[in-house]
Amino acid sequence: MAMREIRTTGDPVLRTVCDPITVIDDRVRTLVADLVETVDYEGRAGLAANQIGVSLRAFSWNIDGDIGYILNPEIVENSDELQELGDEGCLSVPGLWYPCERPAYAKAVGTDLEGNEVVIEGEEIWARLINHEVDHLAGKLYLDRLSKDARRAAMRELRASLEA
Repeated sequence: MAMREIRTTGDPVLRTVCDPITVIDDRVRTLVADLVETVDYEGRAGLAANQIGVSLRAFSWNIDGDIGYILNPEIVENSDELQELGDEGCLSVPGLWYPCERPAYAKAVGTDLEGNEVVIEGEEIWARLINHEVDHLAGKLYLDRLSKDARRAAMRELRASLEA
């Protein structure tokens, strides 16, 4: 297990569609251990594998002390109802928080290291987490989901922070 460095905006791995995990081997076990250790830090809610440089479909979470992981997650349900517009941030886009529209409820299904089904679901922060992390695995950042005006402001702020 190791605390891994978080890849940030501009790293091409963040824009790569992650491959499904087809074989559970030592590499995948190490990945899961690293995801869990790296997310187990104050202020971190979720972490996708590509955020630590591994282009495989897995993510970990840390919500109110509930720490876990899921392999090959697929969103099987998103409510039509949206949650109140809330600011969203990302470890790969440090320091930026912008209002991002997300479903009020989400449910994802995947597996654990033993091949057992894992179901994660919930409202508000859980729905935001599930959609945010599955977006990462599809090579998307929350910035891609912002309104036109918010995205323009975020990109301006991001460019300014990179120039500083």
